[in-house]
Amino acid sequence: MDPCTIRLSSQFPLLPAISLRRVSTHTSLPSVSHLRHFQRKRFNLEAGGGVRAQKFDEAAFEAERLSLDAAARESMAESSKRDEAEDDPKAWKWVIRKRIWDLLEARNFAQNPRPVHHRIPNFVGAAAAAQKLAELDVFRAARCVKVNPDSPQKQVRFLTLTGGKKLLTPQPRLRTGFFSVLDSSTLTPSTINEACTSVGVAKHGRPIGLDEKIEVDLIVIGSVAVDPTTGARLGKGEGFAELEYGMLRYMGAINDSTPVVTSIHDCQLVDDIPVEKLLIHDVPVDIICTPTQVFFTNTAIPKPQGIYWEKLSPEKLGQIRILRELKRRIEQETGQTLPCGPSEKLPPTAQRRR
Repeated sequence: MDPCTIRLSSQFPLLPAISLRRVSTHTSLPSVSHLRHFQRKRFNLEAGGGVRAQKFDEAAFEAERLSLDAAARESMAESSKRDEAEDDPKAWKWVIRKRIWDLLEARNFAQNPRPVHHRIPNFVGAAAAAQKLAELDVFRAARCVKVNPDSPQKQVRFLTLTGGKKLLTPQPRLRTGFFSVLDSSTLTPSTINEACTSVGVAKHGRPIGLDEKIEVDLIVIGSVAVDPTTGARLGKGEGFAELEYGMLRYMGAINDSTPVVTSIHDCQLVDDIPVEKLLIHDVPVDIICTPTQVFFTNTAIPKPQGIYWEKLSPEKLGQIRILRELKRRIEQETGQTLPCGPSEKLPPTAQRRR
């Protein structure tokens, strides 16, 4: 374990160790000020002091989301080329990712949004895989389920809400802040389906902060490739699943025993992820659901304990508001300055509408 992590944990034992080996060093994150308007400022004060509902602009929110998503995927594509050209230690991950993305497209196992490259790929049979996931004992017993916001897990989000559970989901790339909670008891049958989309989360979800007292019983995570024999997993390369995992550890919402499940197509199963090359931030999975099979990996790969600040560049930190808040809080509570990673040049963000 990193000495900085040991020092902070020992001097402030109530704080879980916060660690991050890598958040993608080249992927651009937009600032959050514009989109936060849609999620957090749906009400404004009238002159008389009352509260008046402000109409949620769904079209503007979705247009902005798609624009930023395209910019982020373009940055990831540049990052993968750069890593391969420079013989970066992470280049082997991009080789496996590209193989799976190409395979999904070539065999027409891919569903919209397409192409699936640089995404958590939506796949034919995603609903069937979600149904297998919903039949798991750990899902049936869960009261609160954290589910990634990607397209192939939309049916998982739907089954979570229709099953009377709380749904915890992050805003895509944490761009509007942090997580939102959706409670099925506050939704109607006509709004549950909408609540499973990015627009619906912003419209119907309740944003939470780091002080939220919440217990997550199950984590559903998107994947590009997974090894069913070891539980080793590759995401799309941005590192946000790991970042979200680390912050939930800080909040005390999860621990090592919290099951991590993924739903993928059968062709996303691989046997060539070298466990010895995984970094400490990589999140392994306990259960894999495909349209045809369920795998219990009994993974021996340690789960991340949090965020490794010495790997996080000041530029990256400057782009993620919730991370700055977490860093400030830990430094205030411990009386110590957290380490900072080396400076990096980040790609330009998408142009913002004003």
